[in-house]
Formats: sequence, structure tokens, C-alpha cells
Amino acid sequence: MLAGVDGCKAGWIAVHNTDGAAPSVSVFPRFQALLDALPIATIAVDMPIGLPDYSSRGGRGPEALVRPLLGSRQSSVFAIPSRAALYADTSDFTTVEAWYAAHRRASEVAMATSDPPRGVSIQAFGIFAKIREIDALLIARPDLRGRIFESHPEVAFCRLNGGAAMTLPKKIKGIVNPAGMEERKALLCRHGYEKSFLDQLPPKGAASDDFLDAAAMMLIARRIASGEARPSPDPPLTDRFGIPVAIWA
Repeated sequence: MLAGVDGCKAGWIAVHNTDGAAPSVSVFPRFQALLDALPIATIAVDMPIGLPDYSSRGGRGPEALVRPLLGSRQSSVFAIPSRAALYADTSDFTTVEAWYAAHRRASEVAMATSDPPRGVSIQAFGIFAKIREIDALLIARPDLRGRIFESHPEVAFCRLNGGAAMTLPKKIKGIVNPAGMEERKALLCRHGYEKSFLDQLPPKGAASDDFLDAAAMMLIARRIASGEARPSPDPPLTDRFGIPVAIWA
């Protein structure tokens, strides 16, 4: 059983299959629900795994290693701040004002736990809750560390494309770029997907680029299960809980 996973508005989108059958796509509200539905899957997920106590220039380590592979796509790999910044405010935000106030608090903690001092981008802050969701599971259940692996879509596309980064952006100013999507669909089809599967509308609560990224993640899960994937760095680092820190592709 293999699963490629990406965060989405409704929770988590997974492209998954079992024993080489045709892939399916599902959306789960929580990562635990995904694990319950796919209890033995090897999972590659587009989400940082393993958090630093102190953030240095370039990120945790994996980010600095993979950025040079991506050319103009390297801005898609952003640095993750310290664990303290990620846990600075874990509230469920009910207003925009509360959300921005929490972002400011996280940035203050990030500035105090980084060298050179660096705040938190809005993009990174938007996925803090999802990072914490996986982090809590991997702390509580060390057995999951052998089947949940961090990857990154643009690194995955690059590796699947023989080491050449995608030439077209997937989004332009936050809007999906059809030409970039078609470039990636063509690559995924060369690795076994049916175009009709990739052309379907994503499930409610997920965007078309989330769906495509999850499809790429499933191919990385296959590479991991077969022993073909490689981590950056190799061997992986570990955080203070012993959680591996690496981007697999």
C-alpha cells in the first residue's frame, strides 16, 4: 500500500493504491483519519518533518541541499523556523485579527531562536497546524517514523525528470498555471499515471495543484518502498525527539 499526501483546505489529500491497483484519491480531515484508512501504507507527504530547536541560515539542512537542484523553482522550498516558534500559539483562530496576532507572536519567537534572526513568512505560518499534527503523531508513535517520510513536490518532479527541474511554474501570483500543470502531468504519465486520472476534478476541499502534488508524492512513496529513493541529507539528520530530518525523492 502506497500513499502520496499533501495538505489541502479540507485537511489532507491522498493519492493511494494497493498491490499495484489503479490509484484512488481521497480527502481526510485529519492525518490520523488518513492513517486509520491506510493502516499499512508507506507514505510520502509534502510537509516538513523533524523540527529544529534553533534555526540557522538556509533552514534545517535538507532545504539547503535541495534548493540548488531546482533552479528557478527553488523558492518553493522555504525554511522552517524553530520548534518553539511552531508551538508559540496553537489556538483555533476564529478571526483574521487573532490569526495575524498569532503570526506576530510566532515571528517574535522565531527571531529569538534563529541566527541570523528571521521571522516567519505568512506562507510558512499557514501550514504550522499541519506540521504540528504530524509532529505530534511521530513523537507519540515512534513506529510511524519508518513509514511516514517527508518529500517535496518540486524535488520529486526534478528526480522523476532525471534530475532536471520543471521549466514552468505551477502557479503564477497564486493562480494555477495551466501550462505548468500540463508539464507535470506529462511527466507523471511517463511514470505510469493515466491522463484521465490526472485530469479529473479534485475532491471537494482540495485544489488541482494539491491533487497533482499528492500524485507525485505517491511515486516517491513507491521509490521509498522499493529502496530507490534517497534522502537529502544522506543519512538523515534527527531532531531532539529522534525524528528523522530529510527530504526524500
